[in-house]
This record gives sequence, C-alpha cells and structure tokens, in this order.
Amino acid sequence: MLFQIVSLLLEVVVAILSGACLLRLYMQYQRIPMSARSGNPLGRFVFALTDWIVLPLRKVIPAVGALDTASLVGAFVLQFASFGLLWLLVGGVGGFFSVPILAFFGLLRMTLSAMTAAVIVYAILSWVQTNSVFADVLERLVSPVLAPIRRVVPLIGGVDLSPLVLLVLLQVASIVLGSLQGWALLLF
Repeated sequence: MLFQIVSLLLEVVVAILSGACLLRLYMQYQRIPMSARSGNPLGRFVFALTDWIVLPLRKVIPAVGALDTASLVGAFVLQFASFGLLWLLVGGVGGFFSVPILAFFGLLRMTLSAMTAAVIVYAILSWVQTNSVFADVLERLVSPVLAPIRRVVPLIGGVDLSPLVLLVLLQVASIVLGSLQGWALLLF
C-alpha cells in the first residue's frame, strides 16, 4: 500500500514537471512567445515550473538548432530519477538497465498523453468562440500536427474531423509504444 501511494505521488509530480519541460521544448520550437511581456500565462507558468532544472542544464547542454535540448534532457532526467527511485523502493529487483529504458518510454508516453489532452481541449474549445490567450496558444501547438491530416481528411458537412483522426492515431501509437516497451524490457 505504501509503495502504491509513493508511486502515485511520484508519478503525479514527475508528470507535471517533465510534461512542463516537454511543453517548454515544444513551445520554443513553435516560437510561441513565453515571456511576461507576451501576455502568455501558460508560458510564464511553464517557465516557473522548469527554470530550476532547465537553466542549469543549458550551461552544459547547448541547443541543437531550434530544439532546446536542455528541456528534453531535463524531462528525461526527471523520468529517470522517478523510475530509479521506484526501482530502489522495490529493492532493486530486475536489472538497473531497465531504468533508462523505462525513462525513455515514459517520456514518449508522456508526449503522446500530452498531445492527446491538447487535442481534446482544442476540439472542445473549437466548438465555442473564445478570445483567450490560452486558446490561441493551444491552437498554435496543435495546428502543426493537424495540418497533414487536414490535407487528407476533407471537411464533412462543414465539420473538421482531423482532431478525431489524430486522437485515433495517437491511441494506435500508444498501443505500439506499449508493445515496443515490453519487447525492449525483455531484451534487457
């Protein structure tokens, strides 16, 4: 019971922090303004959550093109620490090599879950007229992923089904990812 409680709390905290690191990476890649002057409260929130891990990493890990590698490494380090701590709590059962594999797949799973959530919120907000900064940021985050689907899936009766298609594709990717993780853990 204690392990389950610790595992849940650790998963929630690490999910929020590593998810914020990934969001920071993606927002910077999409060139979404995140400073206090931009009026983007989501950007300020993401900076506040991630500066403590990303800024020190930036001193030693340079960006690769438009990718903020420090944010990516920060998210991985958080996942690695989480799975490492859980591995220690179960008494080091299984090989330690499973920890980086679990961290890598945890990061990929987090990316798929975050995109799924963003698409759902985007679809709901598209049904109502909102003139908020949050809705604009969300549209800038989701639109690049929906664009290729929109080129293939036409509007049906004036309704855009591309978010639904993307949600199905994300679920398929999640199933494939789960299988790949199982195979990878069997190898190590």
